[in-house]
Amino acid sequence: MALIVQKYGGTSVGSVERIQAVAQRVSQTAQLGNSIVVVVSAMGKTTDGLVKLANEISQNPCRREMDMLLSTGEQVSIALLSMALQEVGQPAISMTGAQVGIVTEAEHTRARILKIETGRLERCLQQGKVVVVAGFQGISSTEELEITTLGRGGSDTSAVALAAALRADFCEIYTDVPGILTTDPRLVPTAQLMDEITCDEMLELASLGAKVLHPRAVEIARNYGVPLVVRSSWTNEPGTWVKAPPKSERSLINLELARPVDDVEFDTNQARVALLRVPDRPGVAAQLFGEIASQDVDVDLIIQSIHEGNSNDIAFTVMTQILNQAEAVASAIAPVLRSHPQAEAEEAEVMVQPNIAKVSIAGAGMIGRPGVAAKMFIALADAGVNIQMISTSEVKVSCVIDSEDCDQAVAALRQAFDIKSSPTPPTPSAPSTPHTPPVRGVALDMKQARLAIRHVPDVSGMAAKIFGLLADNNVSVDTIIQSQRCHIVNGLPTRDIAFTVTGADGESAQQMLQQAAAECGWGDVILDNAIAKVSIVGAGMVGQPGIAAKMFEALAQHQINIQMITTSEIKISCVVDEHQGIKALQAIHEAFGLAGSEKVEVPA
Repeated sequence: MALIVQKYGGTSVGSVERIQAVAQRVSQTAQLGNSIVVVVSAMGKTTDGLVKLANEISQNPCRREMDMLLSTGEQVSIALLSMALQEVGQPAISMTGAQVGIVTEAEHTRARILKIETGRLERCLQQGKVVVVAGFQGISSTEELEITTLGRGGSDTSAVALAAALRADFCEIYTDVPGILTTDPRLVPTAQLMDEITCDEMLELASLGAKVLHPRAVEIARNYGVPLVVRSSWTNEPGTWVKAPPKSERSLINLELARPVDDVEFDTNQARVALLRVPDRPGVAAQLFGEIASQDVDVDLIIQSIHEGNSNDIAFTVMTQILNQAEAVASAIAPVLRSHPQAEAEEAEVMVQPNIAKVSIAGAGMIGRPGVAAKMFIALADAGVNIQMISTSEVKVSCVIDSEDCDQAVAALRQAFDIKSSPTPPTPSAPSTPHTPPVRGVALDMKQARLAIRHVPDVSGMAAKIFGLLADNNVSVDTIIQSQRCHIVNGLPTRDIAFTVTGADGESAQQMLQQAAAECGWGDVILDNAIAKVSIVGAGMVGQPGIAAKMFEALAQHQINIQMITTSEIKISCVVDEHQGIKALQAIHEAFGLAGSEKVEVPA
């Protein structure tokens, strides 16, 4: 039989009746001969209540005492669930994070797991007991043995980490929804349940705000090959499987502090096409990429930076052998784009650069670590490599550079991130199968702000300065885009760089960058809090021309203007006005046929 880790969230154990229902489910699974570890959260709104009590005592409570306080919520749940299991005849024992051997760094309220000492837990399993574990918590590796908590998503993280340490057959995440849905059912009631999704796809969706699984948990599942399934606590439906790569021999020491970057990738078979000064209005991207798709031209990276006046720049990369075809399509569509009454008098320009390379760092560990992209840019700057385009996702950062700099760039990145294996050359895109939908899900992030730095000197090291400064101040950056249009300022070529951060970091990041502007030689730093980012995610879009065009056309049909575009292999993101965010999500979800006829019941 199997070794299974199950996790139940706060609503699943929110009352005595629900705890008894969980006990019945766990007992039935154990009676089939399975070994069971159960991870539970605090009951219902217990954690919120404890935080409220602390705030009534102190406006700025000590982080250590907050950990001491908040860790008690899960202890109530594990004791009651263990009692409920014993009442139905199932041997069980409850354990705190410390007792089960979850050892963390000494960082209160946001600790990461270093290792799990599974000896006691395994002995209890061998005795036929269900082990009920307090999620969200551990104990520090210091002599003081401090109680620590793991921060947001801590119970998910505890469960998947235990599954990795025990080499469990799979980990079940029980929640109050039937599984992972194509989008937020509160915004699109006809969102549908997915049967399966890959870890990389789930990482993108989780980091974009899909709240069913926390990115930290998915990161561990991906790194250690832990199969995950998300199921409803209230039904016996199969839920959604999150497909992990095969189990690896990766060390379980420094479990959550493992290297953030697993691989350095490169592709020298790339060329760039840029359209400068295209009209900044709804439908332009749809026209351009619709025509490109109709000519069966497969595009890799797509970047649209912030507008300047009434115009914008759009750049994309293609394989070198189809550059002539891509250039012909761009040149043919440019006059059509200019013919619009609102187009600027200045003509759009098509620029082509054949001798480029794309270098990328890839790894699930870069999520939530603001210094990773900065470290990449610093390594390239130190090697004297200038960055021409930047494209980011949750699991990859890609830079377009001159092809003659590729070997030097790859060597610098391998050294910076201590990558011992050979760099990964490109592999032919695998054709999608009928069972691989081009788009798995659509996500909306309404909690971002956009910063634009005007007239950044176009020399190596500028991106390193900007994002190194942000990383030093613990500001996490999401989308990064460098404009294609070049301006000469004080005799130097300059470009604009735009990027998104969480809304809470917007003003402080702006002030920080404005203070550095004079010293670093860049211009104004402009903040826009009224944005939304809508994204499509799907491994099936690889090698399928027309996916981006379909997304852009859906926005154009609803007169939604695209302010920024960035892509990775499995994600396309567009920044739009905040007030159009929900409409954009709904339009794209419908365009890709993800809606069903039945509404999903979502708990209040």
